[in-house]
Amino acid sequence: MTIGAERAGAQGPAGAGASTAAQGSSSSSASHSSRSLNPIKWVKRDKGSKNSPDSNGSRSDVEKKLTPKLRAQGVLPANSNATDACAPFTALNECLAALHASYNLALEFICLRANVTGVHTNADLSGCKGAIADQAQSLKKAIHELSPSADAKGAAKNAEQQAKDDLKDLGA
Repeated sequence: MTIGAERAGAQGPAGAGASTAAQGSSSSSASHSSRSLNPIKWVKRDKGSKNSPDSNGSRSDVEKKLTPKLRAQGVLPANSNATDACAPFTALNECLAALHASYNLALEFICLRANVTGVHTNADLSGCKGAIADQAQSLKKAIHELSPSADAKGAAKNAEQQAKDDLKDLGA
């Protein structure tokens, strides 16, 4: 038993900063005091994350700019706006893809939105063709549910590209 205890004691501390901890000098530990011990702070953040269309401040600005553009394309009805249409979506590009897919395939947007987000608002979903899911689905699966004869994979890919183009045109 004593042999194992001696071996463990001889090994000393391990891991990041082990040499500093083993030295125990205050001057060397002071030079490393600017390092955070919080591992969350070690992860590098994307420098463009503040400018993404989904950050709190700029999403509403992008939605305001998108409304007239989407209305002109016929994707968004004249009596609605992008802010209200995209409210249940966590990502703006997902909302735009669903808007484009509903327009391209002549699907009811509220039905597609309910399937993609899993959020059932107070909108009347009784006129929806196909099943309305209780949980969020991919755009491809939601398109297939509402229009089984459509090329769901191709339509989803096309709509996602249109959404990217819309955001790119706005510089978002």
